[in-house]
Amino acid sequence: MNIAARPRMDLCCLFYVVCTLIAFLLPIGFMTFNQGQDRELIGWFDAASGGGAWTVPAFVAFLLIAAYHWRRPRLFTGAAMLVLAALFGTLPALLAVERPFMGFIDFADVDSLTAPVGAGAFGVWLYLVGLAFLVWKALSLLSEAASQRKAPRALGILVPALFGAWLLYLWQVLVTGFGVPSVLLPSPALIAQVFAASTGTLWADFYQTFLKSVLSGYALGCGSGFLVALLVDRVPFLQRGLLPLGNFVSALPIVGVAPIMVMWFGFDWQSKAAVVVIMTFFPMLVNTIAGLHATQAMERDLMRSYAANYWQTLVRVRLPNALPFIFNALKINSTLALIGAIVAEFFGTPIVGMGFRISTEIGRMNVEMVWATIAVAAVSGSLFYGLLALAERATTFWHPSYRQ
Repeated sequence: MNIAARPRMDLCCLFYVVCTLIAFLLPIGFMTFNQGQDRELIGWFDAASGGGAWTVPAFVAFLLIAAYHWRRPRLFTGAAMLVLAALFGTLPALLAVERPFMGFIDFADVDSLTAPVGAGAFGVWLYLVGLAFLVWKALSLLSEAASQRKAPRALGILVPALFGAWLLYLWQVLVTGFGVPSVLLPSPALIAQVFAASTGTLWADFYQTFLKSVLSGYALGCGSGFLVALLVDRVPFLQRGLLPLGNFVSALPIVGVAPIMVMWFGFDWQSKAAVVVIMTFFPMLVNTIAGLHATQAMERDLMRSYAANYWQTLVRVRLPNALPFIFNALKINSTLALIGAIVAEFFGTPIVGMGFRISTEIGRMNVEMVWATIAVAAVSGSLFYGLLALAERATTFWHPSYRQ
């Protein structure tokens, strides 16, 4: 491991320990009695907050941090120890804000209490700041381990997955602890509940939007852009006349094109696929032409010395050299296609589809369902992009960007 990086990482651990010890001396909420006339602070170790039971995972994290600094293990082992310490460290703040007496607690009488509606947990927030430094150190060490030559490939996926989990954790703790109304920003737990209860509806929307509109429009748009690029390369004067026209079409606003496509092709998925074709055609056209022109003159002269014709040179030399450009267009279009299909559904669609669901549920103030639909769109778009990236790596492994 890089010796110069150790002081900064050790300082992060020290900051977590110091923030935690100070946070345990601060209140984590209020109790109010007699209709708000009497107020009592709640600490981590008070009986009302579990007698300090929530602090046990933090002290387990302390032990793991101490073992890491005492033993100075190898890179992979040290990363695993700190990631485990960070996982234990996430429990106290989460358990604190999720308990019903955290935050501003309002008792109607001595025997009743309500859920938190405010931000009185000062100790929780200081603890969360210190935890952020520990997570930073753990993920930095894990990222360094993943960059090693002999590192398992799964580590490259684990780093972004853990970072995404950390962002969801922050979302859950902050929204719950500050009592943010769900109509403004629901918590991930609430979104997950709605997602689990609406899988049938979400699958129907996914099938209508992604499997029908996006994939069909994506294939037609990328395929036609690729074929037209070959035609432009073969007939040079088209490059002066067709590219400006394609640029003009790509600059058309989707909110203006979508209603026209609905009028031409109807309210079903065909009109949304037409919008996707318009959005994906030009990026594929431009990138393919740029890739075909990326072949060096020495390579073309070599093929001429072999008496190769245009098509032989195209298939054996120019298209392989253009693959990085083509995959770049495919990855760009994977996101454009999903955005185009969802936005197009705002302007006329059957009673199914992601865009229809978002526009309908937001009118009902059912924000949890809106976020669940957004989650489906984000996950499907990310998986689509990831599959294209894997295909790119499998077919362009010879490219300098993949060399170790």
